[in-house]
Amino acid sequence: MEIAVVGTTEFTLGFQLAGITRILNPPDDEELERDMRALLNEGEVGIVVVDSEDLLKLPERLRIQLSDSISPTFLGIGTTEDTTLRESIRKAIGVDLWK
Repeated sequence: MEIAVVGTTEFTLGFQLAGITRILNPPDDEELERDMRALLNEGEVGIVVVDSEDLLKLPERLRIQLSDSISPTFLGIGTTEDTTLRESIRKAIGVDLWK
């Protein structure tokens, strides 16, 4: 299983330096939506890391699909507080580790 990272070149640079090769830098919101839908249906990718601010740009219906997806698991990370990772862990193991 691969790890994919989606975001701006500034966001993905550190992941590239860490050795992740599946990097997507969509130039606009439409391409971002297309890339996320494609990754949702791809069997080779197990984890998708995306900037939490980019997640907010997606249509609500797609965000729900991404949040409910187990494989691949979509993780929103960034400077703004986001509970995507917390919810993903809670769903996977059934325990809220932050409590």
